[in-house]
Amino acid sequence: MKLFPSGHATHPQWRMAAALVVAQLRAQMALPDHASAPTLGLVYITDHYASEASALLEYLGSELPGVTDWTGTVGVGVSANNAEYFDEPALSVMLLDVPADQYRVFSGVAPLPTHPDATTSGFAAHTALVHADGRTPELSELLAEMSTRTATGYLFGGLTASRTASVQFAVGGNGNVAGQGAASGVFDGGLSGVAFAAGVGMVSRVTQGCQPVGALHTITAAQDNVVLELDGEQALDVLLDTLEVTLEGDPQPALRKVRATLAGLVNAGAQPQGQRRTGHFGTDTRVRHIVGLDGTRRGVALADHVEAGMHLAFCQRNVAAARADLMRICAEIREELSPEELEPLPIARNATAGGSISASGYNSAAMPSPAAGAAPQAQRRICGAIYVSCSGRGGPHFGGPSAELQIVRHALGDVPLAGFFAGGEIAHHHLYGYTGVLTVFVAGD
Repeated sequence: MKLFPSGHATHPQWRMAAALVVAQLRAQMALPDHASAPTLGLVYITDHYASEASALLEYLGSELPGVTDWTGTVGVGVSANNAEYFDEPALSVMLLDVPADQYRVFSGVAPLPTHPDATTSGFAAHTALVHADGRTPELSELLAEMSTRTATGYLFGGLTASRTASVQFAVGGNGNVAGQGAASGVFDGGLSGVAFAAGVGMVSRVTQGCQPVGALHTITAAQDNVVLELDGEQALDVLLDTLEVTLEGDPQPALRKVRATLAGLVNAGAQPQGQRRTGHFGTDTRVRHIVGLDGTRRGVALADHVEAGMHLAFCQRNVAAARADLMRICAEIREELSPEELEPLPIARNATAGGSISASGYNSAAMPSPAAGAAPQAQRRICGAIYVSCSGRGGPHFGGPSAELQIVRHALGDVPLAGFFAGGEIAHHHLYGYTGVLTVFVAGD
């Protein structure tokens, strides 16, 4: 694979922005180190362009006729290498230099085969980039089922984030995915994306954006989405004790602290990866909002189903922890791609040694980590990257405009990148919040 051509632009008129992006793509496709004839396009738009999604996709297809397959979605922001466009009209496009027999675009009308077996369909899904509508019923179950349609079970991507239409792009073959009829490649609702075969090398990591503010508890009583007891004590009392507040007298100061607090959940039966070792979350933890307090039963209501046996820790967004953890995953990717030539970033290495970060990311099975004692692998080159970050992480959360993307560029170098700010992030078969999912495509031995 060669470098992936990429382009990004902002303009009040979508056609002007799209024309600027097409000019960038054509210029890069003429360079010897960039792909000259890619067939798979990734397009992310902000919701300012959502109402014109069909016209925008048609324009890209007509200006880039060699790109026969498209996937993407809408976010409240989009990202590119070293830049983010947050809450403004913009788009980010990347053309992936992946052989046509190594990927397949899918959607609700053209789903992946139930079993990832090339003998029945001619294509065996290994991993998948997934875009999903957060309003889809039983979304967590659908993601778990989708993961079974890949050989590794590894998904990466995110949920649409839009104040208007929650559009998704899915075009395959000669302009249409078989069976989509008059949909013209623009969908609203459900899941879509692109699956990759085992021949596409990639490395993926998850970075958390919240830090626990109290001990890790076990849920001992729950009903639906309400936590009733933690370690045998009433959940509301545990929350108030953790925050060192009371609802007696004037409850407003306590309620303000509660509104700034979230809950990190780990499934029943799972051993929490990070917190019991270092006091920080691992990637097995899913952060959920506190949506209410039950004064009668002394319970805490969360934006997710809970059950006895789960682990829970109250947490808050933490800028310093988020920055350090993003640096860590970038350093891990650098080390894995070039263990002999590249040292981890000093700030990430020191932070890990000091116990300030511990969340471990997932590797795509297409590019496994070398076993202990194995011979060092040759340097592998990054051809492109996809970064899906939570809409609550962008902008000032990292210290200023585009600060989050500048961290990624500082660590990975000037590599092609496209992404969006999502309403939720997908990694493995889980749905996350306040996280970032960074996936790089690599070429080399």
